[in-house]
Amino acid sequence: MRKALTPLLFGDEELEGNRKRRDPVKPAKPSVAVERKKARRLTPEGLVVQSFDRLLEELGTRCRNRCRLQSDPQGPTFYQMTEMSPIQRRAFQLLGL
Repeated sequence: MRKALTPLLFGDEELEGNRKRRDPVKPAKPSVAVERKKARRLTPEGLVVQSFDRLLEELGTRCRNRCRLQSDPQGPTFYQMTEMSPIQRRAFQLLGL
C-alpha cells in the first residue's frame, strides 16, 4: 500500500530504479524528483505531500452514512457517501479502488 501511494508521500518514487545503478556501499542519494517534492511540499498534480500516517487519517474520513428523512421516521433508509477530497480521489486511483 505504501509503495502504491508513494506519489502522494515524501518517499522516493525512483528508488527501485536507482538501486540497480548506485553503489551498494555508499548511502543512497535521493532523486531530483523527491528533492523537488520535499522542497515544494507539493506533488506534480499540486496536492500537498503527506506522511503515511497523515494520509491514512485523511482516508479515514471517508464514510457511508445511513440516513432517513426526519419527516417520515418509519420510512425507508438510504445511504449517502461523503464527498472525496482531491487527495482521497488520487489515493483511490493509485490503489485501483
